[in-house]
Amino acid sequence: MLVSPFSLGTWNLVAAIARGNPTFDLQDAFFAFVIVGLLILAGRSIRQKLKILRILYIPSSIVAGVLALLLGPQVLGQWFDPDSLLGGGLFSEDVRNVWSQSPGVFINVVFAALFLGETLPSPRDIWRKAAPQVAFGQSLAWGQYVVGLVLTLFLLTPIFGMSPIAGALIEIAFEGGHGTAAGMAETFVDLGFPEGGDLALGLATIGIVSGIVSGILLANWGRRRGLVASVRLEPASVEEPYETEIARQENPDIVAARKRLTQDLLIDPISLNLGFVGLAIAIGWLMLEFLKAIEAATWGQNGLTIVGYVPLFPMALLGGIAVQGMLARLRLTPLVMRSLMERIAGVALDVTIVTALASISLTALGANVVPFTVLALAGIAWNVLAFVFLAPRMLPTFWFERGLGDMGQSMGVTATGILLLRMVDPHNRSGAFESFAYKQLFFEPIVGGGLFTAAAPVLIVQFGATGVLLLAGGLLVFWLVLGLFVFGRKVRSLQE
Repeated sequence: MLVSPFSLGTWNLVAAIARGNPTFDLQDAFFAFVIVGLLILAGRSIRQKLKILRILYIPSSIVAGVLALLLGPQVLGQWFDPDSLLGGGLFSEDVRNVWSQSPGVFINVVFAALFLGETLPSPRDIWRKAAPQVAFGQSLAWGQYVVGLVLTLFLLTPIFGMSPIAGALIEIAFEGGHGTAAGMAETFVDLGFPEGGDLALGLATIGIVSGIVSGILLANWGRRRGLVASVRLEPASVEEPYETEIARQENPDIVAARKRLTQDLLIDPISLNLGFVGLAIAIGWLMLEFLKAIEAATWGQNGLTIVGYVPLFPMALLGGIAVQGMLARLRLTPLVMRSLMERIAGVALDVTIVTALASISLTALGANVVPFTVLALAGIAWNVLAFVFLAPRMLPTFWFERGLGDMGQSMGVTATGILLLRMVDPHNRSGAFESFAYKQLFFEPIVGGGLFTAAAPVLIVQFGATGVLLLAGGLLVFWLVLGLFVFGRKVRSLQE
């Protein structure tokens, strides 16, 4: 289908050129997402009926994605003749084509909304409250790179012939989660490692399950050993449990200001907030294109390409921070409703997870089962050992609660960390939730789906696994020294 420049604005024309001619029409996309909605309902029902899924706190979107995979051509379709009605499973090729392209699109919405509607305190105040947790969280992330790259250099590449990019999979899958793993799939293909996306999604699933299981086991161990210090404190208010701290009501002044600003707009609040998400993504796209232009005019002329392979979603995150800062300067922050932003991001993340898992290649996982298992076990071992040995030496107060939250995030998603925090400190007596939340401002833009996460595979291709290992190792040493010998002094002084 040809696209006329006169039928599109500049933005649509650029987008159409970037993605090429579509292989499906709008009706295909509509029914593809209708089916996603039905799968999520089915996943919710299955989750409610299977107690083990509730015990492990497996999200309904993951259940729905696995269900879509089982009902697709790789499982159900294998039982029938390829030319029969069910040879491709229950879903048509057009629907599967929509799904295969959805994760790389919807992940941009998730990251654009991450900081929209959040109050951005000064970096000094944030650092003062969250510095030890930043050091511990960064140590976990850079350690995942070091472990993965060492395994790749000495085992996975020489023995199994895997691409050196495999050294970044633990951090991409464990710290980044399903959304980041899905968003990186196209980058893996461009870099000649097409199975990387499937391996990352598989590792992300292992990460979230093992994170919850190991977190539950460690929480019980900590209670028996008396390591959960918050249980010895009285809650600030029995009427305000941890859930209320997370879902607290908005300030009446903000509500009044929003009503005043929107009284003549005649626009639905969710449409307005979607507009800000779109603005954040647009700013992120402009940032990325600007960086690509700089690269093309400088080091790119010598054949070194880094920014060209970076996906849009980490730049969308920066775009969201820019929009939030701009709204704060213009005194228009009441227009953004954080509760709506969380709902928008939640829907986008559900779609990302379901469609990514539905599109995962079981063939790629089966062909790399040993390297996959090695990476999974090594990632789990690093995170658990780092929690047991580093957290008590780096976090001056309530190390168990704060460290467990970071460990949960480093093996799944932010929600996993919050879940484990709630298990050991349901009334937020330790104040760990605030430190955990502030830490994200120093964490998300860099690792866990941030700029370095997106650039790591490209850097490995351009500079080699050894070069990136030296960089990651140096940063790991920096954060370990900061945590053990700067913040660790506070730990020792409190123990004396």
